[in-house]
Amino acid sequence: MNLSNLKPAEGAVKHSKRIGRGAGSGKGGTSTRGNKGAKARSGYHAKIGYEGGQMPLYRRVPKFGFKNINRVEYVGINIDTLNNLAESKNINDFNVEVFKQNGLISGNDRIKILGRGELSKTVNVTAHAFSATAKKAIEDKGGVATVIE
Repeated sequence: MNLSNLKPAEGAVKHSKRIGRGAGSGKGGTSTRGNKGAKARSGYHAKIGYEGGQMPLYRRVPKFGFKNINRVEYVGINIDTLNNLAESKNINDFNVEVFKQNGLISGNDRIKILGRGELSKTVNVTAHAFSATAKKAIEDKGGVATVIE
């Protein structure tokens, strides 16, 4: 075997259909485009979503709702989750880095501490927001709830 007799495997190369090369080719005349009409002409392009005059799907389906672009989304973390981490991993100071390391948030998520559950240890928590019950629960146990600006 050498470079002069290399060729692709049988059936690996498929030749494209050569249309519009005369009647003898069997693909001449209308060149597989049918007879007349916009689709037979060069430059034809159907609009996206066009359904041949039928009311298109994007107009048949009702529209409703509103997405506020100024909304601030928070990832909610409950007091019982903090308590479980404090007991199992012996963590007393919670901040963004601690939440990331334990897989509770990712990237630049904003954190809101919520009030479900009870604390058994004193913890200091730094987060973007606190619910009233969560802040009360943390401070009742002697901890500090610090808001990130």
